[in-house]
Amino acid sequence: MIFLANEFPQACTIAGSDSDGSAGMQADLHTFFRRKVYGTAVMTAAVAGNSYGIHDSVTLPTTFIDQEFKDLADDYHVRASKTGMLADSELIRTVIKNYQAYEFGPLVVDPVITTKHGNMLLEQSAYKTLRDELIPLATVITPNFFEAQKLAEMPINTREDMATAAQKLRQLGAKNIVLKGSHHDPNQKTVSDYVLLESGEAFWMTGKFFPTDRKNGTGDSLSACIAAELAKGNSVKDAAKIAKRFVDIAIENDIAVGHKFGPINHWAPADEL
Repeated sequence: MIFLANEFPQACTIAGSDSDGSAGMQADLHTFFRRKVYGTAVMTAAVAGNSYGIHDSVTLPTTFIDQEFKDLADDYHVRASKTGMLADSELIRTVIKNYQAYEFGPLVVDPVITTKHGNMLLEQSAYKTLRDELIPLATVITPNFFEAQKLAEMPINTREDMATAAQKLRQLGAKNIVLKGSHHDPNQKTVSDYVLLESGEAFWMTGKFFPTDRKNGTGDSLSACIAAELAKGNSVKDAAKIAKRFVDIAIENDIAVGHKFGPINHWAPADEL
């Protein structure tokens, strides 16, 4: 098959590099590859770590990040983008400035605010910048359970609470919300995510709960899969459904990499998703 220059679908991850390959930019690029989208990257930081934990990190200079954006814009046709961990207000505003300056397609914001256990990852000033300045640019936001509670400023205990929280997230400016359900009860059998679309349509995506320690990169991969599908021209609704199934299969079919908290298996999901 012959493609003209830049006809092949391309997506961009704007995120940090994880040296163990389980999350961040590497998980995004794994996902882009598996969804048959060419992956480009704007690296914002670098993390030294492994399956036992993170041991050091550095943030890249904003002038370097500016150059990354310019070089991609000068040569590639990025049809969708996604953000990951953005460490501070200066970095977030650098990303916003460049995203607004160039055509990088619809934006999927994975609002990396808390860990999967609810611990804050951002200082308050950076959190406010992300909430007030980045989220309004988002075509889709994909908060985890704790991030949704933080952003909506309410506890989530029921399905009705999730629907209410999604409406509050809409008020922050995001067009479409994929709110990931709680998966912290070892006895639960399913995980239900709630989707609220720009049109007002809402629906649930429910999958099996898999009790495993090999879940690193789950949130990154979900948002990256949505971006990949948008880059191919799919609707947000279809992209969310494909991403849910992609991640569920990748968790269910675990891969023996690392000794403790390992990655999901990007090679497992079927091509026909």
